[in-house]
Amino acid sequence: MQTLKGVRHLMTSATMKQTVSEFNMPVPWGEMRGKVWGPDRGRPILCLHGWADNCGTFNTLIPLLPKGGNVAGMFSALYPEMVESVVLLDSYGFIPTDSKELHTVIRQGFEEMLQFEKKKDEMKEKVYTYENALMRLLAANPSLSKQSAHILLERGLAQVEGGVVFTRDFRINLKNVVRVSLEQSLELQSRIQARVLVVLAEEGFEKMFSEPEQKTFTSTLLQGYKDQSGMVVNVPGDHHVHLNTPETVAQIVTDFLQEEAPSHSTAEDTQAAKL
Repeated sequence: MQTLKGVRHLMTSATMKQTVSEFNMPVPWGEMRGKVWGPDRGRPILCLHGWADNCGTFNTLIPLLPKGGNVAGMFSALYPEMVESVVLLDSYGFIPTDSKELHTVIRQGFEEMLQFEKKKDEMKEKVYTYENALMRLLAANPSLSKQSAHILLERGLAQVEGGVVFTRDFRINLKNVVRVSLEQSLELQSRIQARVLVVLAEEGFEKMFSEPEQKTFTSTLLQGYKDQSGMVVNVPGDHHVHLNTPETVAQIVTDFLQEEAPSHSTAEDTQAAKL
């Protein structure tokens, strides 16, 4: 979290301007951007959005929390001493790949990246009207409500001559080369020292990974969290339930985080800074 404390903050003039600021973090491939919610004091809570979303995905949930997925699972396993609590919103923390397919999938990913690097200078960004960009986002993400799609597009589009372009890195569309088997996932999971809350949407990943062979790894991972005193809660809704209907998960997350609040903290210090 020391890295995050050094980022450049840009105050916004949008809703809740008193409690929200923007930050930019230079990285070798460009720039990472995000939001900081709440005061600098207290326990920092790092919110990581989905693979193709942006931090606007938490715009409706965070205001409902009291003041104060896969990357989260992996980070908590690799740096257990840095994490007190993990909340997985419609995520299992790990998505295992069949060990017999690992080499094929990883090779495909590297080949896609090499092809992208060769052609990236010739590639032109596709320009959309706002309405067409909205339609594309909704078509690719059926779980989004129209209002939620508008929220994501606030950060997900940039104005250019003739219309708008999507701002996300095209490389997220390439095959992910970071793969682990079920056995490796369970070994990493066993190293998580933080308490874990898993909130699963009935029409989200539970439905997406409903085939018998998929249920084998999801049920094994969920049992692993339970064996480590983790909580697994099912809620009505779809994969973007935290954005579409945040009130469905807000109290569950609040109760979990408050239970974990350090007893020696003052009331002021327990106002968590949320990113």
